[in-house]
Amino acid sequence: MNPRRGSWFITGLLLVCCAGNAWSASVPAAAVAVDTALVHLQLDAAAFAPEKIKLAIYLPPGYASAAATGRRYPVLYANDGQDMPAVGLQATLGRLYREHAIEPVIVVAIDMLADRASGYGLSDRTTAHSVVGGSPIGPIGTRAQEYSAWVVTTLVPYIDAHYRTRRSVRDRAMLGWSLGALNAFNLGWEYPEVFGRIGAFSPSFWLAADRSNATAVEHTRLVQGMVDRGGKRAGLKMWFAVGTAEETSDRDGNGTIDAINDVQDVIEGYRGADGFHARGLQQLGYSVNLDYAQHPSRQTDVALFLLQGGKHNQAAWQQMLPPFLLWAYGQH
Repeated sequence: MNPRRGSWFITGLLLVCCAGNAWSASVPAAAVAVDTALVHLQLDAAAFAPEKIKLAIYLPPGYASAAATGRRYPVLYANDGQDMPAVGLQATLGRLYREHAIEPVIVVAIDMLADRASGYGLSDRTTAHSVVGGSPIGPIGTRAQEYSAWVVTTLVPYIDAHYRTRRSVRDRAMLGWSLGALNAFNLGWEYPEVFGRIGAFSPSFWLAADRSNATAVEHTRLVQGMVDRGGKRAGLKMWFAVGTAEETSDRDGNGTIDAINDVQDVIEGYRGADGFHARGLQQLGYSVNLDYAQHPSRQTDVALFLLQGGKHNQAAWQQMLPPFLLWAYGQH
């Protein structure tokens, strides 16, 4: 699938916020001045009509004044854009910019769909189908193929056409948490020619095809299967983060909570007591750092950050955000 194929549409109502003063105007997207810190807009997505997908675009300091120089910026796309105020994205960016800790970046925050569980899941690009998993709240990812394809074929080309972006794969990243992290991983894994960096906070790697018992879950975890059947995506780098207090469940009784085990198994591979095994990223040839919190090197392909005491909530994701941004955009 060509990420530049397809059309894009803007609803016409744009909200631009700047220096505490907000105004709205019915004008084409291309005519909107971008010398502001934050732009709100809505884009059509045919597969989800009549629902429109809301976006918040965070422009870095000096974006407008650098127009004359033609300066371009890397882009971070993020699921669950409605959570950005709660996780302190703007404040965190401001602090890191003031400290000259990260390079300027355009952040495109995508609000969740009305049915979050349908879009934030896994897909199989070769068959153009969603890969659906079961959960206590029902099926997960029934529209993941449509959502992922929209991000790649509509959103990314739209942003590249309307903003001064750096368009190489290594300058385009995808971020998410929980189910949004599951989908962020999917976008990088299925479209490595579009996204070169992935940030996955508390990823829902527990998603499985068979949830009839603990062993069935271990053997049919969907992300584990995708990695086991796949090959290395050249150039793709991944940063995973999990809180040590996200849950108490421990399917295999090894003393490590499932939230951590699921990510570790995707990274290191899995071998059960019954001999069942699945390859991980390490077996595919990715270099791995399993203790990013103590050894924050940016040199490896895959990093795992454990947040001590971190729970499965926005407060934990707010704490994970600075080290991720330093990993992705650090200047030191």
